[in-house]
Amino acid sequence: MQWYTSAYVSPRGYSDVWIRSPAKITQNVYLSRRSAGMFSKDAGMLFRKNLKVFRQIILQDSRVFKKVWTRHSKSPISYESGRIYFENYRCCFSSIPSRPQHLYQLPKSSKLEKIEDVLLCQSPLVILPRTSDQAPSLLALTAHNWLYRLSTKTGEQLQKVCLSSRYKFRYLGWDVPQETFYIKSVQNKQSPTVRQAGLDNNAMIYLAVFQVFPLEIVAVLEISKRVFGSTVLDVTLSQGVLVVSHSNKTVKLYSFENIVDKFMTRRLVLGEQCQWSGISGTVGESPFGIPVNIHINECPPVLYELPCLDNYMQIGGHPWHVIFTPNHKKHRGTYHICLLKDGTLAHNGIQDMQCCSLESDWIYFHPDESGRIIHVGPSKIKCVYSAQNSVTSSGRMVRRRFHQLDDDPEKETFRVVEYEDELDLLAVVEVTLRDEKGRANVGLHDNQSGVLMKTVELVESWDVTYTHELFFDQDTIVHIAQEKNNLFSCHVYKTHISLDRGRNTASNKI
Repeated sequence: MQWYTSAYVSPRGYSDVWIRSPAKITQNVYLSRRSAGMFSKDAGMLFRKNLKVFRQIILQDSRVFKKVWTRHSKSPISYESGRIYFENYRCCFSSIPSRPQHLYQLPKSSKLEKIEDVLLCQSPLVILPRTSDQAPSLLALTAHNWLYRLSTKTGEQLQKVCLSSRYKFRYLGWDVPQETFYIKSVQNKQSPTVRQAGLDNNAMIYLAVFQVFPLEIVAVLEISKRVFGSTVLDVTLSQGVLVVSHSNKTVKLYSFENIVDKFMTRRLVLGEQCQWSGISGTVGESPFGIPVNIHINECPPVLYELPCLDNYMQIGGHPWHVIFTPNHKKHRGTYHICLLKDGTLAHNGIQDMQCCSLESDWIYFHPDESGRIIHVGPSKIKCVYSAQNSVTSSGRMVRRRFHQLDDDPEKETFRVVEYEDELDLLAVVEVTLRDEKGRANVGLHDNQSGVLMKTVELVESWDVTYTHELFFDQDTIVHIAQEKNNLFSCHVYKTHISLDRGRNTASNKI
């Protein structure tokens, strides 16, 4: 049997810390040893090594980002994981090649089949019985209440589901990314005539929840004022938590799992025959659709209740923390970070950027799941560890470095912060006004230290009066901009070897 030991080995030839059999190695120990390279033949370890080399290549002085492609459109443009979508997702280009290549063009459709929202599903980590369930796909919600699953490579329709003929669905969102998602209806606003007739059932919003791989229905439920209160304003689902916002500036959290266990009347399977309220049909097919199989007749237990300004809150960090602005005008412009379990204010738990310009600041949990928090203002970016306080085994507090990026507020303004998880880099867009035109530089910063590693100058201007999006994906930068007359443009940059910089590097070596 092979034995795994700690990284430290004594002069006597064996470990002075741990000696454990493989069956007893905890997950944390395994992960720490794997990050140290002890399992060099592991596929994940090899992939990480390749990405480390790739990052070094991207950051070389001889490498520059060069604009290789531009395309204009009369309708909004979208980008998702190496795919650029035009004409309301009918036309798709791949941004992976050295120049974007056309992948497919869907046939024109009627207004009823217009795509209103989408989610991208990557390949699952498990092997599924059907090959079509395994393929990466685009979940598309149409105006006539159908959910299509389209191949990301060809646009081929892999699956379609009829949702309902009674209420209008409009929005898609992840509950747990790449695992479960929800489809939310528009708010049900009945006319005064209907309410006077006594037909108002107070149903405000409907949610349909699905599992992704394979596509299966979890539940359909209604959020009613009768159960959740007359002040209900909106609802969403995140990480298994039902989040209900109220007009009195209060947000309440409920366990979705408890709701399913307690109030589900019947489990539904797509494609199976079903009889519901005296009507027979096939689940997920027209005109039967998917019936409501969760009927909440009493308010579930509230997990957490928080009064917050503008009903804005975020949950994240390790352990769980919440970011919010207290519901009082004196707190406007500040963010409070508290422990979710008991509401205790975290260390450095009140963040105030004290912005003097017209530009607002924004704050969020770092997407690298490190527990850090990124706070972006017009002229300053802060990355803090307020969401966790680490202590060593001896009881000594670990002091976390406080990283901050500054610029001149009179000359430059931070507009976008994009995290590239595979290269562990932050792309920060700084816009400077030159000759009455906005000029943008993309600074690539090390995610751990905040050190500027490389700067990319965008060729096209950046008009701050219109909306912009920037995506940084390995060796590609995609800039999507709205322009005058409601036009849209997509600019793609790729890394190239600069001959001038290459010659300079060679001469320095000589």
